Amino acid sequence: MRLTFIDGAIIVLSIFVCFVPALFYGRRAGKNTSEFFASGRAVPWWLAGLSMVATTFSSDTPNLVTDIVRRNGVAGNWVWWAFTLTGVATVFFYARLWRRSGVLTDLEFYELRYSGKAAGVVRGFRSVYLGLFFNGMIMATVNLAACKIAAVLFGLPRWQTLFVVGLLNVIFAAFSGLWGVLVIDMIQFFIMMTAVLAAAFFAVREVGGLGTLVATLQAKTGPGGLNFLNMLPDFKNTWDIALAVFIMPLAVQWWAVWYPGAEPGGGSYIAQRMLASKSEKDSLGAVLFFNVAHYVLRPWPWILVALASIIVFPTLGDIEQAFPGLNPALVGHDIAYPAMLKFLPVGFFGLMIGGLIAANSSTNLTHLNWGASYLVHDFYRRFIRRDAGEKHYVLVGRLVTVGLFFAAGGLVFVLETAKDSFDIILQVGAGTGLLYLVRWFWWRVNAWCEVAAMVSSFLVSVAILVLRKAGLVLPTHAALVLTVAVTTACWMATAFFGPPTDRRTLVEFYRKIRPFGPGWRKVRAEAGIPEDAAAGRENFPLALLGWTTGVAVIWSSLFFVGNVLYGRWALAAALLAVFVASGLVLFRVVKAVWQSGPAEALDDPGRRST
Repeated sequence: MRLTFIDGAIIVLSIFVCFVPALFYGRRAGKNTSEFFASGRAVPWWLAGLSMVATTFSSDTPNLVTDIVRRNGVAGNWVWWAFTLTGVATVFFYARLWRRSGVLTDLEFYELRYSGKAAGVVRGFRSVYLGLFFNGMIMATVNLAACKIAAVLFGLPRWQTLFVVGLLNVIFAAFSGLWGVLVIDMIQFFIMMTAVLAAAFFAVREVGGLGTLVATLQAKTGPGGLNFLNMLPDFKNTWDIALAVFIMPLAVQWWAVWYPGAEPGGGSYIAQRMLASKSEKDSLGAVLFFNVAHYVLRPWPWILVALASIIVFPTLGDIEQAFPGLNPALVGHDIAYPAMLKFLPVGFFGLMIGGLIAANSSTNLTHLNWGASYLVHDFYRRFIRRDAGEKHYVLVGRLVTVGLFFAAGGLVFVLETAKDSFDIILQVGAGTGLLYLVRWFWWRVNAWCEVAAMVSSFLVSVAILVLRKAGLVLPTHAALVLTVAVTTACWMATAFFGPPTDRRTLVEFYRKIRPFGPGWRKVRAEAGIPEDAAAGRENFPLALLGWTTGVAVIWSSLFFVGNVLYGRWALAAALLAVFVASGLVLFRVVKAVWQSGPAEALDDPGRRST
């Protein structure tokens, strides 16, 4: 595809609008690590929420959704729609607790919650494991998508694409810190939403409009009689797909699997935004806004392009024929999304390219800043040099940012599709999720539980990989269940039989965080705090009602939009009624939670986290 002068001008303008404002935050970010990694804990809810949405709105996400739809139909998206349960649980059970902790990174939490050498070991190990390995895998996935898009649209080899995005991302991430990332995220979100809506409009128009799209795909079936349009899987004819993409995600995956952006209990850059929020109310509001926008506003424009691509490019051979110079190693179902961009007219094509560049940078910038925060604050500052000044740690953070991108760039040449890395991350993180949910509400969970969960999850994943190489291939859902079962058994046994957390640490943690529920009854008694005073205004039934209605609001609105697009008006009306009813209840719950205000501090005012 060739860029016109208008397209080029729009690309330059969109990049200018996104990135130049971030330059004004360089001096502020250089003051100290709190400013560089947490924006001075002064971020309003709407900016933190927009940043979360923009971070997950990367150049690889449309490719991933397209891959899913072309393989398993619209219903295949339940592999990530199920994480709605995780995200909304974070809103009502964990967001305020995270902000109340006052830590700079979510890994610092370990030495607030646990005691002894094990707490430091977990913090140090996870700082490298997540900050370097996991973070590098995610950035590699994002940049692989950028390489595929650039290869389809402009015929660029991988190294050239990596050079361009690397130069842009490293400069801004190292210079502007989290404040710059937040500003870029905010602007990028609106540019990219406009671009993907345009892509969906022109893709649907290319196949004759919504009516023709729906009618054509209703008459067309995929492997095993798959109906591409179904929002729920066909349990009769495609049971294997239903088990993998619907039953397992809803029954096990949402609470058992650690995945960045959808961590049980919150974590990674979601926790970073909660910790950077200026209040507990802002933390809760940011995560609620993120979940609504993430699951309702964005999926259908991607899905429409994916559905249209099934008509335009029914097979991968059709894509290869349409783009004869394309590197065969890059050909997969995920590449159908950039292939459909050929139907964008002049101007909109430039807007899409500018938006994809900004989307790629938004995610990379977040992961570079987040990964550097782990490696600098939780590893270098904690274990290597503890007595340097703030300027020194900011400088190290900037250098680590550069190194992180080079490490991730090397992984780009190993991965093949976005779906492959998605599956790898899910598998390695399987089984640890329940621990991250329970540790806030049960005093018995100790640092060795974290070690047991990480080690067992990793060893089972390696064993499954070895078996696969030997010819014994376990189905994905079977591998997930096995990993979850072994991991959960290991950390639960450690909770009961392992060395307990020091009682003084538990009492201090309780006084500072004030988690509700019966899991802290013994610690609460030792602290001499009456149950009614300890609970404060936290209300478990109210949080449970908020979680239930929040999930209902998101799913009903998501499928309301889908049924309107399909022209199924009766179903759309019923879903609209569910949305209105659950939305009214949710509004009252959020209002009640916000009016409760922050819990009164019970800890020593002079205490500070390590």
